[in-house]
Amino acid sequence: MNRVKRRNYSCHISPHVQKLFINPDPKMTCCSFFLRNMNSEILQAFQRELTCPICMNYFIDPITIDCGHSFCRPCFYLNWQDIPILTQCFECIKTTQHRNFKTNIRLNKMASLARKASLWQFLSSEEQMCGIHRETKKMFCEVDKSLLCLLCSSSQEHRDHKHCPIEWAAEEHRENLLKKMESLWEKACENHRNLNMETTRTRYWKDYVNLRLEAIRAEYQKMPALHHEEEKHNLEMLKKKGKDIFHQLHLSKAKMAHRREILRGMYAELKKMCHKPDVELLQGFGDILHRSESVLLHMPQPLNLELSAGPITGLRDRLNQFRVDITLHHDEANSHIFQYGDLRIICIGCDHQNAPHTTATPTSFLAWGTQTFTSGKYYWEVYVGDSWNWAFGVCNKFWKENNQNDNIYGEEGLFSLACVKNDIQFSLFTTSPLTLQYVPRPTSHVGLFLDCEAGTVSFVDVNQSSLIYTIPNCSFSPPLRPIFCCIHL
Repeated sequence: MNRVKRRNYSCHISPHVQKLFINPDPKMTCCSFFLRNMNSEILQAFQRELTCPICMNYFIDPITIDCGHSFCRPCFYLNWQDIPILTQCFECIKTTQHRNFKTNIRLNKMASLARKASLWQFLSSEEQMCGIHRETKKMFCEVDKSLLCLLCSSSQEHRDHKHCPIEWAAEEHRENLLKKMESLWEKACENHRNLNMETTRTRYWKDYVNLRLEAIRAEYQKMPALHHEEEKHNLEMLKKKGKDIFHQLHLSKAKMAHRREILRGMYAELKKMCHKPDVELLQGFGDILHRSESVLLHMPQPLNLELSAGPITGLRDRLNQFRVDITLHHDEANSHIFQYGDLRIICIGCDHQNAPHTTATPTSFLAWGTQTFTSGKYYWEVYVGDSWNWAFGVCNKFWKENNQNDNIYGEEGLFSLACVKNDIQFSLFTTSPLTLQYVPRPTSHVGLFLDCEAGTVSFVDVNQSSLIYTIPNCSFSPPLRPIFCCIHL
């Protein structure tokens, strides 16, 4: 391999440049010298490369998206309307799906140097010279927010004040602003998810209440006529609770929408402050951090909805006529009951990419019933205790085989009631179709009533003698097999 010989090249340095490095003028840094002596066209091109195309200021916390174009993170976020999954580049209209953008460190450093150069160009003007000592004002006084030369900062008047170089103070203030903006944006995203959830729940709430009313009404039709007054009372109470919750959902939505505007407004104000020239930033900083902190307090939270129904007298006695003893075959496996992406979206009202994952552990307790059912009516009970992560129901042969092979087949062929812990709350839901159930979490025994002829699966809170939900119009494809799963997440 041919080696390239290295040569020593001598470099002629002009006397002006030598003077700059050997005896630097305090009025001018290398940055300002670089920019002052640059060709005007090259200077403009250089500044363009460090300028955000949205705000037309030097970059603040720059990010580079898929297509290669760069923007200030705050500008990009604020123009990313409604925080969608996909967004278009504001330069080339190409779409990008990434959300967790990393700061472009090189671009960030270059923009910082450009700001410093602009600062020193400003400070080098005749107007910014100290009238007493004819020195450049390089120091910033934290007490009276004034610019001082080094000699003035040591004078008796300012001796006890806190001082630091202007460029250091400006960068520190800008960093504090960016940290606060990060907290604000996280809260804005959280509020956005909560608002989506309340909007979704409001949209489907009336339909859900009607389904509950129909299920309870159908259950009473199977009971003796002497329960007519109890039925009337329970249904009227359920209707009233449903209307009250519907009204509360609208109020919750309004609060979150109002908070969204406050958060975005505060974020925009911090962004505007960040983009100010260093001296303006320092002298106009004021109480902006304190005000932004107060905006983060008292964030509206989603309502904890509970549409409990009254007890149905004699419900368990009627179901016990069809009582069977279920023998379980114990196994340890990865259950996919808790892995439905659609459930996560329904639960928290966010998009697929931002949905928090709820996945089963490798030691999930999974039990299949040894019996199978093709026709008739059957009832059995399962003790769930204080567990927050469980599921039980019936499934067909196809669903069982696919899940044993560790393939995520989905909910088709699975008719179950499940409880999943989400942070400090829980989500109770039924499958086929996937439906959230807004009832108190059962803490003891839960009953399942399978009616093969009617094509229904009903779940009962045994302690409360109340109907949780009836899955109607089930496409069973027998034989059906009981299933029980308990997961510690």
